[in-house]
Amino acid sequence: MNESLMKPAETDPATDEPGILRIGQSMTRMRLMTGRRLIGRLAIQSVAPGLELSHLDVLDAVRRAQEDGEVTVGTIAEMMRIDPSRASRIVADMVGRNILRREASQADARRIIVVMTPLGQKLLSEIRAQKLAFVSTVVKDWNPEEIEIFGELFEKFISGFEDVFQARMKDIAD
Repeated sequence: MNESLMKPAETDPATDEPGILRIGQSMTRMRLMTGRRLIGRLAIQSVAPGLELSHLDVLDAVRRAQEDGEVTVGTIAEMMRIDPSRASRIVADMVGRNILRREASQADARRIIVVMTPLGQKLLSEIRAQKLAFVSTVVKDWNPEEIEIFGELFEKFISGFEDVFQARMKDIAD
């Protein structure tokens, strides 16, 4: 295993910088909020009280996966990192609610794909609007320049985080 992965963070002089400490502490607070799925829960409460968080996750997985082609239950399971049988049960529930529908693949008629219905698209759009309204409320007292700068820096931070994570995962795999 790569020894740099084993070093405790305390040995890195960068962790003594106040800005780095502040970011780390803020990340912990954000992780606690996202772990509780507060934004998703608020969106469900406002838009579709009968849905569960797993339904939102499936809608998002279908939205993201359909950009690359047809979406199967296996694709959804992989994206959500859940057992295919669990994904199948959630999809079946959503089909029953007319949020998703199953169709034969255009590429291979033996394969069944999952697509969003107009209701599913409407729900996804309304939930996204609720999430953006929540973010707008959080930054309501910020000036437009602060919002723009934060958006750019946050995107840069998340992209850097993803890059570091992928590099570390590659190191572990090698």
